Order: sequence, then structure tokens, then C-alpha cells
Amino acid sequence: MTDAPLYDRIGRAYAPARRPDPRIAARITAALGAARTVVNVGAGAGSYEPEGRAVVAVDPSPVMLAQRPGSSAPAVRGVAEALPFPDRSFDVALATLTLHHWSNLAGGLAELRRVAERAVVFTFDIDHERDAWIVSDYLPAMTGQTQFHFPPIDHVVELLDARVEIVPVPADCTDGFTGAYWARPEAYLDPAVRAGMSAIQTMEPDVVAAGLRRLRDDLASGAWEERWGHLRGLPELDLGYRLLVSR
Repeated sequence: MTDAPLYDRIGRAYAPARRPDPRIAARITAALGAARTVVNVGAGAGSYEPEGRAVVAVDPSPVMLAQRPGSSAPAVRGVAEALPFPDRSFDVALATLTLHHWSNLAGGLAELRRVAERAVVFTFDIDHERDAWIVSDYLPAMTGQTQFHFPPIDHVVELLDARVEIVPVPADCTDGFTGAYWARPEAYLDPAVRAGMSAIQTMEPDVVAAGLRRLRDDLASGAWEERWGHLRGLPELDLGYRLLVSR
């Protein structure tokens, strides 16, 4: 579930930067299986909502909900920890890149299981945070931010009784989450691109500016290319993004 006050502040230019990637969407769609009814928890602007199914979206931020396309599923304001639906209202509860915003992880996951027969969660394994060079080399302060609460993946798996699927990030990923531009370093210098990265948007501006100056200098000098240029030739990379599907 997105944090309403936070996303009311940082989410105004979110939708253009966070266009669903079709390859990730295909993985999520496959995980939904034959589900006919889906609740999208922490839905925001509507990324990865499946077509051809009865979908209801839930999010606390009016700024995010206002960015949903006119043709998108009906949406209600609400939080993951107290979903406004009766037990077993849906076949599947879907949550994409939202767990780290929840105030009560166990409570939110219990709600997913209460309102739906199964849960499908696209999330990030915090143990891989420094696998992204943008974090390790330029924005190390992103690690351990108190603004977010990335849950250990094993804990989420246990609470959901879920299987885990690795979701590699394509080199030309269209969804602009923080790790998406691992093969396109110049993109991190664009404020419009960073607008969709909550982990960067909530850092101290001076810290971000200093890190990006180092990146700009390294791109100009060839230092980035020397250390990381081999990544440009890879079609995809495992950076810790995971799909959890309850059993």
C-alpha cells in the first residue's frame, strides 16, 4: 500500500515514469492463473492491473489514484492493513512493489489472504540492494532508509506460504523503478526519470545531488564504462526483484 502523505507529495509525476514493462506484466499475468476476480492492493496509478478480469484497486493516495487512466478498474481509497472487503471476495490479491510502504507487514499480508483465495506479490529482496551499482557506487545512503521498511524475503514467503520466482530486469525495462536503468546510466541524471523512484525521491536532496555529480563525472571520464560497461551488452540482470505466489 502506498503511503498517502508521502505519495501525495512525491507522486505527482509518477505515472509517466512508471509504465508497466510487458515482460514483467507477462510474469504477473501467468502467476494470476485462471483468476477471474482480482484486488490490486497499493494500486497507485494502475501498473500491472490485468486485463480481461474483474479488478478492484485500493490505494490511500488521491494523488496516485487521480493518475489512473479513465479506462482503468474501479478504485477505492484504503490501506492494506484494513481492506474494505468481506472474506474471500476475490480469487487473487495482487500487490506490486508496495510492501515496503506498509506500516504493518504481517497485518497487511493477513488481509491479502483474508479477502482472496491466493496472493501474488511482486517485491524486492533487500539482500540484493547493493547489487545495483547506483546504490553501491553513488547513492549508498539509500541502504537502510528509515522511510521504508523492506521486509526480508524469507519472512514474506513464510507469512504467505509462497513460492519464489526470480524476475530479472530487462536492459530496456519500461518500468522506471530504482533498479530499472542498470544498463542505461545516463537515465539517472534525468529528473523526470527519478520522479518515479520513491527510494531516491525521499533521500536528502544534497546527498542525491552529490551522488549524481559523481555519476556524471564518471560517465564523462569513462570511469563508469571501465567498471560497469560490460552490463550494456546483457539482455537482462537479476537485481533482486521477486514474484511471490502463495500456494
